[in-house]
Amino acid sequence: MAKRKLLSYILLKPISWVYAAVVAVRNAMFERGFLKQHEFDIPVITVGNISVGGSGKTPHTEYIINHLAEDYHIGMLSRGYKRRTKGFVLATENSHVEDIGDEPYQIYKKFRKRDVTVAVCEMRVVGIEKMREIDPKIDLIVLDDAFQHRYVKPRLSVVLMEYSRPAYNDSMLPFGRLREPISALNRADIIVVTKCPDAMNPIQRRIIAENLNLFPYQKLLFSRYKYLAPVELFRGAVDRAERLDMDMLTETDTVLAVTGVANPRPFIRQLRNYKAKVKIRRFGDHHNFTHTDMQSIEEKFNAMKGKNKFIITTEKDAMRLMNNPYFPHHLRKFIYYLPIQVTFEDYNDQPLDTVIKSQMRHNTLIR
Repeated sequence: MAKRKLLSYILLKPISWVYAAVVAVRNAMFERGFLKQHEFDIPVITVGNISVGGSGKTPHTEYIINHLAEDYHIGMLSRGYKRRTKGFVLATENSHVEDIGDEPYQIYKKFRKRDVTVAVCEMRVVGIEKMREIDPKIDLIVLDDAFQHRYVKPRLSVVLMEYSRPAYNDSMLPFGRLREPISALNRADIIVVTKCPDAMNPIQRRIIAENLNLFPYQKLLFSRYKYLAPVELFRGAVDRAERLDMDMLTETDTVLAVTGVANPRPFIRQLRNYKAKVKIRRFGDHHNFTHTDMQSIEEKFNAMKGKNKFIITTEKDAMRLMNNPYFPHHLRKFIYYLPIQVTFEDYNDQPLDTVIKSQMRHNTLIR
């Protein structure tokens, strides 16, 4: 193990230095005006991170939209990671995951009845302009995963950092997971430490705050996931009386956890809180499930022992599975997904939405 770490350091650390230098030059060009930022006449909120992997951007983006939708006509723009289209695409009732990506598709399905406009575009300036042409009522833009996309000047930047993977203990890509150095957090208005444990104490929060050493104008918040009751993936496939109640599972039951997210550990940990045995079938982040994948899931499910057997997946994976033509029809009544709700209870004086509204008012006054 020590030799492997040494070899990794020798091979990857020099590349990290080069990558860090490129990032530093790019950021300096924005700071000095060589690369231009476009500022819009409506507020723009960016939600992002400075590391790769699952820090919880989609649930926090949903939280922001959900709590600000009463006050604003919101447009949510994403690049649509791993979609099969290019350029600007507006989410509509005819959109599929392949058109806009799993995360925008999830947000569109969740907020389409609340008059939230959802679109994807690699070039965010172009995307915002097209969204406003289509829907002139938009008076707030939420940019998902856009902290590094500096061509748009935000009114407010929300940066997420996962509790179990603090940025101050990490290194630049490819030796570590950082997209930018820890100093990039100076551009953030709000830093949210995500996926915190339920029993987090004030000392733990203070240690994190001391390591981050933020400026007085920056706000530090802590959030955790609250998993909701399982939802049947295929509506109508399960009789109402037979729907899954996780608390009723016993040691004789077995659950197959199917995941294709960057960090499935909180999801797996949640499933292991119950009495059922847990088997795992893990895929890569944003995985496009193939016919072979479906066969492997079916084989693993059939091989499992247990009085009752279920398949449980994440909400993001559900977006890619529900319209997958290869999903075995006879397994439809056995598969569920666990929705996620972000909560700021117990950790903070104010929740994220209150802080955002306050910061936006302040940022408007100082412009």
